[in-house]
Amino acid sequence: MGYLDNIIDRYKRMRSMRELRRTYTQQYALVGLGNHCANNLLPVIQYLQLPLKYICCTSEKKAELISQKYKGVKGTTSLQDILLDDTVSGVFVAAHPHSHFQIATEVIKAGKSLFIEKPPCENERELKALTDTIKLYGSQHIVVGLQRRFAPATQILKKRLKGDGKRHYHYRYLTGLYPEGDTLLDLFIHPLDYVTFLFGEAKIKSLDVIRSRDGGQTLFLVLEHQEITGMLELSTDYSWQEAQEQLNVSTDKGLYVLEKMERLDFMPRRSAMLGIPLEKAFPNNGATICLYGKNNFVPTIGNNQIVSQGFFSEIKTFADMIENKHEANYALGLESVNHVYSLMAEIHKYTSKK
Repeated sequence: MGYLDNIIDRYKRMRSMRELRRTYTQQYALVGLGNHCANNLLPVIQYLQLPLKYICCTSEKKAELISQKYKGVKGTTSLQDILLDDTVSGVFVAAHPHSHFQIATEVIKAGKSLFIEKPPCENERELKALTDTIKLYGSQHIVVGLQRRFAPATQILKKRLKGDGKRHYHYRYLTGLYPEGDTLLDLFIHPLDYVTFLFGEAKIKSLDVIRSRDGGQTLFLVLEHQEITGMLELSTDYSWQEAQEQLNVSTDKGLYVLEKMERLDFMPRRSAMLGIPLEKAFPNNGATICLYGKNNFVPTIGNNQIVSQGFFSEIKTFADMIENKHEANYALGLESVNHVYSLMAEIHKYTSKK
């Protein structure tokens, strides 16, 4: 074995040992086991080997099947079993959205750390009640599961934007019809949270809504932040199979294009002289720099959609905070969605009148 082979082999051993040392010792519980939870959250919990003691659901039969399928996990229909168990430190809540407020309240009162899927509650009044409960019973670690905040592309974009003079942005979030729930609370909360997470508090400069006969709804918003103004098109008048999500951010240095959290590109701004674009006089192929993109050829965890969409990091961040492996990040808790709920309240007032 040559010198280079020795270095490669040593690196692989170190990487393997590092992964094996990443162990979690606290006990966890999961409330809710719908499709989203089973497909996006539970696989991460299992991959990280978080000691999951309970999975709580509303069906006795389902609870029995959970105990059979997941070895070492107790299926239960009793939330109190979890709340009264002092060995449980963290609770993941991914139940029906309408039950999130009540469950979150009980978990906070029990003094346990809380991971609450979006939406954590239904309105500003309930959000204030939750934050008041935290103040009354003591603040544990709380993470709101708005996963786009945790996406790798988000971390890159947020860091890059700090050094750029921001000009404006355009966000398109387009899906198919959504008759089964609250469009604003269940769907549009994602882009609204994302722009406030990136750019801070916003005021609505203009707003319009267009409704189609089949139930589709399209919101056109112009939001004014402290350093940037942006336009959003949020719609359920398109298609689920061809759903679109794209954020374009124009800065002094160039244009950032984020596509479905899967790819982040940067196009440097072209030179101009006295306001005249030199690219018209001297055309050339502009450079597009890929800042983030999955390598679908290599089947590693980093190239999995669960990672690129942010599910992996949001759960790992929550567990790391509980086990003191990560400094508590209060910008990820309930206070961090105050601005989002304020925006949604204004939008709801407007759309309910029209």
